[in-house]
Amino acid sequence: MEQPRTALAERIAERRAGVGDPRALVGEMRRSVLLVPSVDGRLWSAHSGGVRWICAFTHEAALARFAEQRGMNDRPLDYAVLLGARIVDEIVPGLGEPAGLAVDIADEDGSMFFPPVAGIVPAEAAVDTGTTTGGGRGRGR
Repeated sequence: MEQPRTALAERIAERRAGVGDPRALVGEMRRSVLLVPSVDGRLWSAHSGGVRWICAFTHEAALARFAEQRGMNDRPLDYAVLLGARIVDEIVPGLGEPAGLAVDIADEDGSMFFPPVAGIVPAEAAVDTGTTTGGGRGRGR
């Protein structure tokens, strides 16, 4: 059974359609409760384009599609329930490398990436401010 769209999924759909306010999208991401899969107690992430992307989902059906696409549906998938603000304000800076947030990546037409730039992550974690603390190869929290 498909779950109703969350407010964040609605803002993502607006931006993907070329309408809506980008600041409203970031604000909604920060207020949203997100599901982040975890393996062996670590949040699931992937590297692409020199960035570690923490993968999060707006609802359980989106998380289930991700697990199915990755062949991870043979056993229950553990996940953390976190506010978007906690992910970008606390977890991302603690990784010690450029990191961002990827939301609903199993939904080709509904995914959104929040890159490690000022206005999304703290200045010390943003790649566009020249103040990143980088250097480490963090493994997640």
